[in-house]
Amino acid sequence: MKIKTGDEVKVISGHYKGTVGTVKAVFPEEHKVIVEGVNMVKKALKPSQANPEGGIVEKEAKIDVSNVMAYDKKAKAASRIGIKFDENGNKQRYYKKSGTVVKEEKK
Repeated sequence: MKIKTGDEVKVISGHYKGTVGTVKAVFPEEHKVIVEGVNMVKKALKPSQANPEGGIVEKEAKIDVSNVMAYDKKAKAASRIGIKFDENGNKQRYYKKSGTVVKEEKK
């Protein structure tokens, strides 16, 4: 899977089609991602020590990775991601549409 946590993606199918957001979490074994502000669901919470009122919370649910595409801010368009090697032999991800390198987020 070429989508990583922190990448900008554009939803290409479904109810949220056209929405651009940041990937919050990646689940490669399920082939799913969680995108900020996409696929919002309401979840009922039981009252607990931390939240004595309980209530209904709205949060993001997983979306299949085939429904999102990497978003290139420079080209202002969705693009596929390719892999190439730099002069030191390190792998780099790049947008195939514009050829620019994807900026890696340092954790």
